Amino acid sequence: MHRLILKYKIFLPLVLCLLVSVNSLSAQIKDTIVAIKQLQYSASKALETENFMEAVKNLNDANKLAMLPKYRSYKPDVELSIAELYYNLEYFDKALEETKKAIENGKTYKNTYKLGKAYNLAGIILVSKGRIELAEQYLHKADSIFSELEDEKSKANVLYAKGLLEMRLGDYETAISHLKPAAQSYLDQDMLYHEVSAYSSIADALSLINPQVYANPLREAKELLQKVSEISHSQGFTKFIVENHRIKSQILIAEKKNSEAEEELKYYFNRKDSLRQAHLKAIERGIQAESAIGDLNEIIATQQDDLTKQEKSLFFGKLTGWLSIALILILSLLTLSLYKNNNLRAKANELLQDKNTELQEAKENAEKASQAKAQFLSTITHELRTPMYTVTGLTHLLLEEDPKPEQREHLNSLKFSGEYLLSLINNILDLNKLEANKVEIEKAPFNLKKRIDGVLIALKKSAEAKNNNVHYEYDPTLPNEVMGDSLKISQILINLISNSIKFTENGDIWVRVKNAEKTAKKVVVHFEVEDTGDGISKKKQNTIFESFSQGSLQINRKYGGTGLGLSIVKNLLELMGSKIFLESKLGEGSKFWFNISYDIAESETNIVDPKNMEVVLDNDIFEKKSVMIVEDNKINQMITKKILEKKKMSCTVVDNGMDAIKHAKEQDFDVILMDIHMPGISGIEATKKIREFNRTVPIIALTAITIEENLEDFYKAGFNEFIPKPFNAEDFFEKINRVLRSNDFLVK
Repeated sequence: MHRLILKYKIFLPLVLCLLVSVNSLSAQIKDTIVAIKQLQYSASKALETENFMEAVKNLNDANKLAMLPKYRSYKPDVELSIAELYYNLEYFDKALEETKKAIENGKTYKNTYKLGKAYNLAGIILVSKGRIELAEQYLHKADSIFSELEDEKSKANVLYAKGLLEMRLGDYETAISHLKPAAQSYLDQDMLYHEVSAYSSIADALSLINPQVYANPLREAKELLQKVSEISHSQGFTKFIVENHRIKSQILIAEKKNSEAEEELKYYFNRKDSLRQAHLKAIERGIQAESAIGDLNEIIATQQDDLTKQEKSLFFGKLTGWLSIALILILSLLTLSLYKNNNLRAKANELLQDKNTELQEAKENAEKASQAKAQFLSTITHELRTPMYTVTGLTHLLLEEDPKPEQREHLNSLKFSGEYLLSLINNILDLNKLEANKVEIEKAPFNLKKRIDGVLIALKKSAEAKNNNVHYEYDPTLPNEVMGDSLKISQILINLISNSIKFTENGDIWVRVKNAEKTAKKVVVHFEVEDTGDGISKKKQNTIFESFSQGSLQINRKYGGTGLGLSIVKNLLELMGSKIFLESKLGEGSKFWFNISYDIAESETNIVDPKNMEVVLDNDIFEKKSVMIVEDNKINQMITKKILEKKKMSCTVVDNGMDAIKHAKEQDFDVILMDIHMPGISGIEATKKIREFNRTVPIIALTAITIEENLEDFYKAGFNEFIPKPFNAEDFFEKINRVLRSNDFLVK
């Protein structure tokens, strides 16, 4: 009995300690799960009031907790919240990437409800990106899951997403039929933010719907906007307060109150720009946090490796001690020495393997960071083009309406800023494509002298504005036509000559094109651009061709610019197998030169190409000319129509490709301006259909996307010319002038 009592006294404390440890661990797990949920809830509330920095912070903290092995099953939920954050920041590519992670993890952990939510969010993001067919597939999967779960509340989210999809397709009646029951369900569930979002989308659809298919849509839209405004102001829903001004402008356009619509648009774009800045800061914060999380993963992995090594080291230390005692009794000191050498060799090999693994992970992280940067720059620069079209278009219209002298000064400043910003956007896109290896060199016959003549004509006004004399020396022994990429040599020369004009005033600029070497089939052309401008110091000559590099801080303040032009020139020439050289003295000017090897075109012809005809701007050619504007954006319709009507042109406006084909069959137009992305069929498909019955009418692609990469495909589709938005008014009318004269030339 005495021994039994002694046993209880020994083991009972051990059992109690074990139970306390288990309970403590269980409580800790529950506290961590509650923390993850609370951080997600705080992030969602921050998103509703546009407090993006707070949302990023909360979700980063939640993501760190969900990365721990015990809480991996909560990873899909957190990834879904991160995807919603990026969707609200309009960073759709990143949002889709995070949503796909949530889908994969949802499948892994068999979380059907979260899987349905992820499919639904993926559908909404794909609608925003214009990928309609794929969006429909994801929404169908979400609908099937919630139907199987008999979750009617969650099906409201699917109805809302389908409403957005139908709006994207231009079927506003069907969109309203989906959005109204979604709004009612949100009202029943007391989901105020989602309810306001549905009301805003319904009002948007009502402002665009045809009054013949829906009774009193504008009155109902105004009532909904009033409701949205009241709730948003009371709850701090900034997003819907700003969107109200855009929808009001659409209602005013429908009521033909254009001046009031313009005021609403100005206010909307001003507020939207502020929100976009907040978006960019939050995206930058999010990208930095991702990098920090990656570093944290590496630290955790390193610490785990260190712990494992320490455990192994302790084990091997004990083993060595035991073996040493045994070996002292049995074997000689030589055997012990051999054992230690083998042990050290094994540890060295293990350490080498660990280092190789770390290097591989570092390489993969660097590649992911580079890809994220390229996607981010491409998304942001392309998204900026659409609002830039409104800014430059409205500025041009206001300058044409005889403003007061003090107003003209402000408008000219706005015009300069818009053109500068557009130049920056284009340079960033070019550099991004070069760094991502997405630029290909074409090889087609072209007239070298005409191409250089065109560059000098385009820059003539800029040189005259700085009172510079441009001297052009062209070697007559060069062949008329060579095989190469005419667009790339134009881009190189425009950058170099523009730089010379920019940094030279009341001076001289020489452009020399010489025959460096010639055989029966090849020619090496030597290009030089020399000026008497400010010059470049010896120190700066070593870095002047790097991205964002300029001669000095004083030059940046005096002339502006980003320092991307010479970097683009260097990259393009390297792509063409050449190299740029520089000779300069500070205060005495600069000289840039390079050589390019071309194949000589087998047959040189002197046939007049209408695309290369010299354009003489004559306003009389525009008068009474009929033009069809194919554009689905109401604001862009209004701006483009006003610009053309200033030249006394007769405008017909349609908002989709099918109507464009119909009008082209019923009426003869002198020129057609065709947008590319529209509801229903695209501008490319519409152009192909028109070319089936009308081969002569000039069709110009007027679009915010960049199409230089597949320019030949656009010409094959039937386009005569393309004008990227936003456009310079002079270039806009020059290209319209060219196609009108080309058409007259071909008819004659």
